[in-house]
Formats: sequence, C-alpha cells, structure tokens
Amino acid sequence: MLKEFREFIAKGNALDLAIGVIIGGAFGAIVGSVVNDLLMPLISLVTGGIDFTNMYVPLKGQAANLPLADAKAAGAVLAYGSFLQAVVNFVIIAFVLFLIVRAVNQTRKPAAPPAPPAPPAPSKEEVLLGEIRDLLKDRRP
Repeated sequence: MLKEFREFIAKGNALDLAIGVIIGGAFGAIVGSVVNDLLMPLISLVTGGIDFTNMYVPLKGQAANLPLADAKAAGAVLAYGSFLQAVVNFVIIAFVLFLIVRAVNQTRKPAAPPAPPAPPAPSKEEVLLGEIRDLLKDRRP
C-alpha cells in the first residue's frame, strides 16, 4: 500500500495539483489584498464613503447603524457587503486566470497537422495483375 501511495504521489498530475492549490491560495491572498486595500477604498471614495464590508440587513430587529461585527453578535444579519466583496474577488481572479490562459495559448505553437495516412499496400491480386499487364506490354511488337 505504501508503494502504491508513493507511485500516486510521484505521478505528475498529483504533484501539479498540489502546486496549483498552494499557488492558488497565495494568489487568493494577493487578490484579497488588492480588493480590500486598493479597489474597495476607491469604490468607497467614488460612492461617497460607503463601506461595503459593513453593509448588512438586520434580521432580528437590531439597529442597522452598528458595525457588522457588533450586529452579528446582537443577532442574525444578512451581510450582503461581504458577498459583494467576494463577487469582486471572484471576478478579478477569473479575469487574471483568463489573461494567463490566453497568454499561454498564444505562446504555444499550433500543432502540426497530422501526416496523411500512407496508402494501403496493394493486395496480392493487384500485384499479380500488374505483373501480367507488364508482361503483356513487353510481348507487343
């Protein structure tokens, strides 16, 4: 069983997947920082100082002017600001991945067209008929 596990881990697909997950986690942290520290403050500035992280709808009658953490402690809230932030994160990640895949596809050489298949070898009958034809051509005066 240990040998099978080593073979599985040594396969390129498992190792590539592990590297992809680790890089994806690091990339997610970078995108989160770009969204939280760069984009959302700019969006907040354009929208007149709205803080998206504290946007919520109270569900239990608590005051709507509390910070999100306090509102959550007081009862159930529908925190749609966090959802908006997650959507922005997703769009940025999807766009960057699109750009990466597009760049990789442009750098790849187009696959050479497959060579046409070789014509099948003539059958024994065709070979014999060709020999007969050639002999008959030689007999003509």
